[in-house]
Amino acid sequence: MNISVILVRPRNPQNIGAAARAMGNFGLSDLRVVDPYEPTWREAVSAVGAYEILHNAKLYSSLKEALFDADLILATTALKNRKINQAIASLPDIRTYLEESDAENCAIIFGPEKTGLSAEDISLAHCVLNIPTTAKVPSINLAQAVILCCYELSKTESSARKAKFKKPSFKEVEIVQNNVEKMSALLDLPPVLGEKVRARRLAELASKRMLDKEDLFFINSIVNKIISKLEE
Repeated sequence: MNISVILVRPRNPQNIGAAARAMGNFGLSDLRVVDPYEPTWREAVSAVGAYEILHNAKLYSSLKEALFDADLILATTALKNRKINQAIASLPDIRTYLEESDAENCAIIFGPEKTGLSAEDISLAHCVLNIPTTAKVPSINLAQAVILCCYELSKTESSARKAKFKKPSFKEVEIVQNNVEKMSALLDLPPVLGEKVRARRLAELASKRMLDKEDLFFINSIVNKIISKLEE
């Protein structure tokens, strides 16, 4: 399984450097950084300790761009005061969860130090990854979270099981979502099925990961045919 570590809007160069070093310590190398604060990023890259990982890191302007090839997305967040619609996996159980997922490309996203991931960020994930902590101090430092996750991931079995079916990537799902939204707009649906409602329902459907590549191709083919008929 290919695993990407994604840091969303990080602001502390020491945390970025420590996260990269943790990846190197435990055999991970695919670091992706979304919208970092430029001075902080320059300082982190110049730091000693994880030169190769930091210099090979890919920068993205949005989280969706960074998730383009992921077919399993895990969002790390403290559960306090969060409304979670996805499944929740505890870090000690992450190996079992990944082994049962049959995913090929897994992305684990970590939010900024001050606020954590936004509700919009979390909505893109298939599962929320929770690191068990005491109720009095539910959140932990960004770098510490990356270190703990990298350590647990290093214990996963290296031999991947054959996938039961081909899971679509985030980008493939997004293409179908956009086409369904275009079709919905052309159908002039009632207010109860307005744009915000459609977007939410489509995101929830995608997060359940019930469709494989062939299912999506079938749906997209029909949707595109309907769009063509409606635009005639």
